Amino acid sequence: MPTYARADIVFERGEGPYLYATDGRRFLDFAAGVAVNVLGHANPYLVEALTAQAHKLWHTSNLFRVAGQESLAKRLTEATFADTVFFTNSGAEAWECGAKLIRKYHYEKGDKARTRIITFEQAFHGRTLAAVSAAQQEKLIKGFGPLLDGFDLVPFGDLEAVRAAITDRTAAICLEPIQGEGGIRAGSVEFLRGLRDLCDQHGMLLFLDEIQCGMGRTGKLFAHEWAGITPDVMAVAKGIGGGFPLGACLATEKAASGMTAGTHGSTYGGNPLATAVGNAVLDKVLEPGFLDHVQRIGGLLQDRLAGLVAENPSVFKGVRGKGLMLGLACGPAVGDVVVALRANGLLSVPAGDNVVRLLPPLNIGEAEVEEAVAILAKTAKELV
Repeated sequence: MPTYARADIVFERGEGPYLYATDGRRFLDFAAGVAVNVLGHANPYLVEALTAQAHKLWHTSNLFRVAGQESLAKRLTEATFADTVFFTNSGAEAWECGAKLIRKYHYEKGDKARTRIITFEQAFHGRTLAAVSAAQQEKLIKGFGPLLDGFDLVPFGDLEAVRAAITDRTAAICLEPIQGEGGIRAGSVEFLRGLRDLCDQHGMLLFLDEIQCGMGRTGKLFAHEWAGITPDVMAVAKGIGGGFPLGACLATEKAASGMTAGTHGSTYGGNPLATAVGNAVLDKVLEPGFLDHVQRIGGLLQDRLAGLVAENPSVFKGVRGKGLMLGLACGPAVGDVVVALRANGLLSVPAGDNVVRLLPPLNIGEAEVEEAVAILAKTAKELV
């Protein structure tokens, strides 16, 4: 179906942070499949893990135990706030699991009227009917009504608006610590801590969507760690599989207490292939020094981008984000900037608020930063 405005490029192979098109062109990939390819393309360690598993077993379904799934769940719970994990194929599915879990939690407690979730303007949680109903962006919902009820939208970053929206029917607060599609808009430490406090005060669950900002993207394993808080439920995907379809809904034992046998399921979720790659990704992301590297290279890139903004104020208006989840607010239309960057060999991702996203593999080095900045500088002069 013609649901994508695809660029007229076909890639035939990738290597590290680079993609090679069928016409011979090489591109520095600062899109990374929209924050997915955290270890770059054709990473030898991931290739080996996937190939070894492919020779043994692809799929059995969740009617049986899956060894790779059990090991990955154990490692994720040891590294995070969570006690339990449900594996999915995508971020939208992980988010849907979280939304269902929240309703089931309150239902089992006897608070059957507590079904509503506070969400935020410019959010993006996926393309399912429930996810677009939660975000309520016009471009996501037009023509797909009636929307699912149960979501109360408030301005992002406005703690008083959240407080005013809470009723005796509010079950949870759901947000991305850093909005990706919304334009690399980060919630402040004070805002995130305030939301945690409100949830504790009112018996609500805090539901974080770290589909894009998680798995090391900001220099911590998950972005909420910068605020020193923990959620009750969290949706994860994108980087968790390094390019192989994989998602997960993480939760505390208390929050997931209603999710018993038969309440939820997935045919493919957490299959042997996906979890073999997921374990390999986690091997690398949890290696000593890996997240320190993301912080260092992210800081370098952010500094260099700030210099670009100062030198090209009519093209770039400011830098946003953290780690290697960065955005440049643009003067020209962001679509034009993305096309111009691509013509010069740099892949990027458009976002809301007229922001171009820079989401490179997390294992890039200083050389790739300098190459990207040079292309950005060249493009800025052309756009002027």
